[in-house]
Amino acid sequence: MSVPLVDLGVQHRQIADVVSAGISAVMTHQGFILGPEVKQFERDFAGYCGVQHALGVGNGTDALELALRAAGIGRGDEVILPANTYVATAEAVMRAGAEVVLVDNDENYLIDPGSVAEHLTSKTRAIMAVHLYGQTAEVEVLRQIAGPGVIIVEDAAQSQGALRQGARAGSLGHIAGTSFYPGKNLGAYGDAGAVMTNNSEYAGHIAQLRNHGGIRRYEHVEIGVNSRMDSIQAVVLSAKLALLDDWNSERRAAAAFYDELLAGTPQIVTPTTAPGNEHVFHLYVVRAPERDRVVAELVARGVGASVHYPAPIHRLPAFRHLAGIDGSLPRAEEYSDQILSLPMFPGITHAQQEYVADSVRSVVRESA
Repeated sequence: MSVPLVDLGVQHRQIADVVSAGISAVMTHQGFILGPEVKQFERDFAGYCGVQHALGVGNGTDALELALRAAGIGRGDEVILPANTYVATAEAVMRAGAEVVLVDNDENYLIDPGSVAEHLTSKTRAIMAVHLYGQTAEVEVLRQIAGPGVIIVEDAAQSQGALRQGARAGSLGHIAGTSFYPGKNLGAYGDAGAVMTNNSEYAGHIAQLRNHGGIRRYEHVEIGVNSRMDSIQAVVLSAKLALLDDWNSERRAAAAFYDELLAGTPQIVTPTTAPGNEHVFHLYVVRAPERDRVVAELVARGVGASVHYPAPIHRLPAFRHLAGIDGSLPRAEEYSDQILSLPMFPGITHAQQEYVADSVRSVVRESA
């Protein structure tokens, strides 16, 4: 048997007719960039997230950068973020002109509020609350620690539909950015992203920044970027948004089955859900000894295992200027050598999961 990390074909077969009809409509009216489908998706996604504004942009990295810029974060400012995250989180801070300050993660792989408190300075202007692997950071705790002068920016790229104390990811902080990269819980058929906020001033600024610094054609009031969602991606996202809650329920059921299958395997640490969270399991991440060997042997058996992420930010070559903190973030550094992601997607079958779990147990037993 072969089990991919993600099988997007399962989703596409459920929405193919709707997407085909929507693309035909776009071809008829030819409003390819920020067309009516984008506007409709923005309204629907804002309503889904429980915010007043959602603005479609070109990708998730742009979404985070523009969120920071709209909130006035830039040169001379420090932005706190967890070391255990995708490079785009840190990249967006650098592109906005601010300085990256890395902190440790907790046992759920999320930003650790205690570590945040230790790294606050007079230059701290924002905290990037990364909602990693499908569950949200403790944003209310971060707000309390940081105080009113610090902006909470949610990196919600892996958490579409996740809840924290009944509120959706994307509505918890001052502003949020998300990615609709194809493999996300809500994924496009190419690159796309969005910024979400309840702040009308921020929203107006995003609308300007994403379109070369202007709202009206040829009126450019500041230096912006070209980061506009196209209508065909909005067609796909709208079709998927209608099924997102059902698909997230399937992910939770699959995670529970993995928990059952892997129970009693002492070498494997399965994921937990933080109190107050409803997890949407963008990824099912476990920890195992000899991780690299385990992943290689799983792949050899046809199991699409992967690693998210093999190195914390300060150990990436692009961020070598942060290397001086090596050894100061013990959980992020320890876990980066142990974490691996098992296949997870809506529609994964029990037979596929049983094969994955059998393979995991067999591989880790060999190392015992």
